[in-house]
Amino acid sequence: MTRMAAHEELATAEAGVWLARLQGSEVNEGDGLAFDAWLSASPANRDAYQQALAVWHELDACADEVLEEFNAMARRRALHMVRTRRWLVGAGGVAAAAGLALAILPSVLAQATVDTYETGKGERRQVTLADGSIVDLNAETRLQVTLARSERRVVLGDGEAIFDVAHDTDRPFTVEASDRTVRVLGTQFDVRNRKGELTVTVARGKVQVSPPASGAAGRAFLLTPGQRLEVADSGAEALRTVDPQETFSWRAGRLIYRGQPLAEVVADLNRQFTEQIEIGDAELGATPITGVVVLDDPDAVIARLSLMLPIRSVRSERGLLLLRK
Repeated sequence: MTRMAAHEELATAEAGVWLARLQGSEVNEGDGLAFDAWLSASPANRDAYQQALAVWHELDACADEVLEEFNAMARRRALHMVRTRRWLVGAGGVAAAAGLALAILPSVLAQATVDTYETGKGERRQVTLADGSIVDLNAETRLQVTLARSERRVVLGDGEAIFDVAHDTDRPFTVEASDRTVRVLGTQFDVRNRKGELTVTVARGKVQVSPPASGAAGRAFLLTPGQRLEVADSGAEALRTVDPQETFSWRAGRLIYRGQPLAEVVADLNRQFTEQIEIGDAELGATPITGVVVLDDPDAVIARLSLMLPIRSVRSERGLLLLRK
């Protein structure tokens, strides 16, 4: 075992001890100061404790399913720890269970956990799934995540999310959105499902986009980095070459458009701001826009839009009304 691996194993075991110690009824200020000192001693300590805490929450949600597995493995794991690190003796069974939890997390997840994540108007959120995958949710997005023994499945309703998927050949990762299924093993991609219009943009790896069942409308596509599949609400499909980082720019508070209609831009802005924007007429809404929109405040956004298009804004009951100059 390398020195680094040994250090990480020690941090994992110590994290289990601290998790148990801080759960006790007699924890005091001295414990808190000692814990802070331990966290500050090494980045590995902080990472190990965050992992232990995440696992603890997973176990709390599915304790019944893993109790039998704990009973079978805890004694062997605890005995090994006590023999190699005598300071663990006073930690008790809870610490041994916390350390063991880190070792058997895949078995815990095999029992299928279902979580729902959502964002409101103007809210962006990043979540780390129990399998290590990272998901960034754009404003007004809702998705349901199921992690099971043989699959990882996400159902994306109306919304947009960027997925950075942890590689796991035994558990394919799928995203169901609109009437399509996106299937990957390990990659980074964006899925946008707004009012029945779907786009899938790939930054890394490969994804397969197909109808959810044989005989359904549409055909399968294999997307590689720099490709975007666009599926209109009518079912029309288009495959384009794009810069994925432009698609991902909403994470940094920017929206980049290349010839999209003003109506689409306004719809995006209305998900970001409480003050709503309306367009005076349909012809104005169809006007294409190319440029970068920084999401700071509605007045500043409209001021910049008026530099791109011949438009002006007036106050309305809902917020702002866009009219031709």
